[in-house]
Amino acid sequence: MRNPYRGLPDHQFWRRSISRTEPHRLDPVVMTRFQIDPNSKVATAGSCFAQNISRKLRQIGFNYYVPEAGEHLEPEQRLPHNYGVFSARFGNIYTTAQLRQLFDEAFGHRTPAETYWKDARGRFFDVFRQQVEPNGFATLEELKADREAHLAAVRTMFETSDVFIFTLGLTEAWRSKADGSVYSSAPGVVAGDCDPDKYEFVNFTVPEVWEELETFLKALKEVNPGIKVLLTVSPVPLIATFENRNVLVSTTYSKSVLRVVAEMAIKAFDWVDYFPSFEIFNGSFSGGMYYEPDHREVNHLGVAHAMRVFLSNYVDGESEVIATNRPSAELIARANNPGVVCDEEAMDAYR
Repeated sequence: MRNPYRGLPDHQFWRRSISRTEPHRLDPVVMTRFQIDPNSKVATAGSCFAQNISRKLRQIGFNYYVPEAGEHLEPEQRLPHNYGVFSARFGNIYTTAQLRQLFDEAFGHRTPAETYWKDARGRFFDVFRQQVEPNGFATLEELKADREAHLAAVRTMFETSDVFIFTLGLTEAWRSKADGSVYSSAPGVVAGDCDPDKYEFVNFTVPEVWEELETFLKALKEVNPGIKVLLTVSPVPLIATFENRNVLVSTTYSKSVLRVVAEMAIKAFDWVDYFPSFEIFNGSFSGGMYYEPDHREVNHLGVAHAMRVFLSNYVDGESEVIATNRPSAELIARANNPGVVCDEEAMDAYR
């Protein structure tokens, strides 16, 4: 009798590839669709976890692409104003809806109905990147000029990157009832007011997340035919949920949706790949050792494991990269900065 599982490679069996492997040696990547050359322009965006990838790329002197680097500021002032946290100063992009609308606005296909909120002090905040300027902008004109420069940098990033790494983070969001604009934080958390006549909560479904991602990927390929995309799913649980249920249940729903959509993307596009950082952190083999005591924040052991797997599988000539590329003192300082900028944290600032 023929058994279809007989003769399959070890990586397709749990006991052979997981149970018999030391946790810190486990590598769930079987094959990759592309290699990243040391000189490739690599851009990143996404949730808080995406910053760990950009930090490691800087640390080894990789060609991390930052077209909006804050050259008008002194080096020590750039990171506090969120320059270099990602490839452009867009802050956290938690949902595929945010990503798609940013692309559309950068290329002149979208004009949002609302662009700013004010706080109690009368300071102006960009509704789509509420915490990139820590104290907001003094005037609306200043905000508009900064956003115009930002969108130009985003356009450059999408048009000229060789590889775009995007980390899917959340399905929960708040959006405008007027034009469907999706925000990184709910109105009223950083600035503005959560008027139920103007804003609504949404928890995106698989079809909704996929529609936004598919639309974005097709549009990206049109403006940059040679680009490669690497998707990841953030292993960081939700800090809060607006659904009337335990945050653990909402986290499971959210990450499940995002993982399914990532799978849909790699089946639809042969120039898109998926890196299993989520599985590395959350696999039962790790016994939870890759999280801090709060069971939410990822620790350096987990980041080191994920990045070892990433570099060994995706980076062509990893040792040569480390040996020949010497990052500047500024980039080393950024890479070693322990803080991760996370818009989501603001939701838990008040009780």
